[in-house]
Amino acid sequence: MNGLLYAARPLVSDFFPTIVFAVLVALKVDVRVATAAALAMGIAQVGIQKLRRQKVELLQWASLGLVVVFGTLGIMTNDVRFLMAKPTIIYLAIGAVMLKRGWMLRYLPPVAGEHGKPLMVAFGYVWAALMGLTAVANLVMAVWFARYWPAFVAVVPMASKLSLFAVQYITVHRFTEQQERAEAAERARARAATEAQAA
Repeated sequence: MNGLLYAARPLVSDFFPTIVFAVLVALKVDVRVATAAALAMGIAQVGIQKLRRQKVELLQWASLGLVVVFGTLGIMTNDVRFLMAKPTIIYLAIGAVMLKRGWMLRYLPPVAGEHGKPLMVAFGYVWAALMGLTAVANLVMAVWFARYWPAFVAVVPMASKLSLFAVQYITVHRFTEQQERAEAAERARARAATEAQAA
């Protein structure tokens, strides 16, 4: 769990400008003001990291570039949908990275041992699919249902991830327990057979 939270921190940081933008749009703030605020937030984040002499990761530079490009287009055209579409590209990029086989194995608790590995590999692909679906849903909301986009971005992505995390945790936990019980029963049978032969 700690590993997952640690890995999620950069994503939360990356989405912070988008969250600020969504809140301002929901509050009926002028599109240009909301877009400028999101731009300022993205630039400020990188600036603060530079001042602290912290490394700015490639994905964060890419995210800032997307904020600048989509934000500028949004201001120039006065069309809020350009910045609303930004999370779609980020979700697609993350989903593509998640297609790497076994990327979730580092989140497998030691207690699960070898039993949980096949399921964790499978869930890695499920997470990639979720990112793809979220990307498509975000684009649909941004282009055709822009009025409801702030509510969507505030609820659906996080709710879907928490739901999948819960399903994954329960599934891997139960599967691991079943495998361990089956192995324990097999060892007990083998011990009983050995004792019967010795008698």
